[in-house]
Amino acid sequence: MNEETLAFIKANAGADVRRLALQAGRPAGVDIPFALDQIAGRQAARRKLPSWAAVEGLVYPPHLSMEQCSGEAAARYKAGVARRLCGGGGRLVDITGGFGVDFAFMAGSFAEATYVERQGLLCDIARHNLPLLGLGGAVVVCADGTEYLGRMEPADMVYVDPARRDAAGGRTFAIGDCTPDVGALRRELLLKARWVMVKLSPMLDWRKAVADMGGSVREVHIVSVGGECKELLLVMGEGGGLAVHCVNDGHDFAFEYDVAAVAGGAAGGDGGDVPGGLAGMWLYEPNASVMKAGCFGLLERRFGVRALARDSHLFASREPVAGFPGRAFVVERATTMNKRGLKAALQGIGRANVAVRNFPMTVDGLRRRLKMGEGGSVYIFATTLADRTHVLLVCSKVSQS
Repeated sequence: MNEETLAFIKANAGADVRRLALQAGRPAGVDIPFALDQIAGRQAARRKLPSWAAVEGLVYPPHLSMEQCSGEAAARYKAGVARRLCGGGGRLVDITGGFGVDFAFMAGSFAEATYVERQGLLCDIARHNLPLLGLGGAVVVCADGTEYLGRMEPADMVYVDPARRDAAGGRTFAIGDCTPDVGALRRELLLKARWVMVKLSPMLDWRKAVADMGGSVREVHIVSVGGECKELLLVMGEGGGLAVHCVNDGHDFAFEYDVAAVAGGAAGGDGGDVPGGLAGMWLYEPNASVMKAGCFGLLERRFGVRALARDSHLFASREPVAGFPGRAFVVERATTMNKRGLKAALQGIGRANVAVRNFPMTVDGLRRRLKMGEGGSVYIFATTLADRTHVLLVCSKVSQS
């Protein structure tokens, strides 16, 4: 990077990258494509990787690699899992290095760490960035990860983040459609490492992903950040049993997997004279990771709550329960969709946070029907009860300790 390019990057650190790209007249000596990648990358890092954005001199990759890399919260979580499994020390090998975010956060827990990436540009970036991140001892290898796996020395952990795009740039989700195909490499991976951590798309059915790995998965981690499911992690290794961790902003709801644990909830809730009997009850909405896990029967057994209906995925109790993995509300009013009931239940409410669960209308459609603005302190859940009655639950949110 020459002085002209560096000055251009600093002068335009907060600029609109699209406008910069369209500007006529390029400053002499400035590598514009590289500069635009750096400006866009630094801006994305402020949101996605705040601790990296604070490090002067880091080089950022082209847009696609920046888009695909883990966010800081998810990367720190993976580092914690690696530290727990390997106990510090030992050797880490990442055979799909990419921008190196997951590698860098995990590498600090190992005595030796090797980054493997087939793209020369990303390897050059890693060689530049890792020392700035305090990882000057990390080894960078420019090679195909599958080929390197065949010749590498055994490690304590191998990390794999398969590329989830096909040759045309389209998104893929199935394990067999990703590169490398971790299912096909499973036996070789387990021969080379005590533990294998695989990052997969959150779109995958985790139970099918476990089945595709032929009984070698020991832990499943469904990781959500800010209420959005970000990634599915499989940890393969020796031993027996399967622990499922539903992680939402660092809070872990864990259970040992069996068929009963993920069975659907009860046929209906304990609402008394529905819907009027729901007023005054506590309402619970599972977080994104628990919803993805589908462990609704376990929620009922562990917390003593009842599902409003099998497919509504909302739970009620007469008393507050501690530690529920999700949001808690108190039902202030409940009504069916008849005009008189709606008018009474919604009196004085001009705006609300509206959600639909197993309900024959979209949020936008329901807002139009109710003539309801967005936001405020009122929460309205539109759902269907076990007897197929469509109801609105007008709630206030409750902070959980």
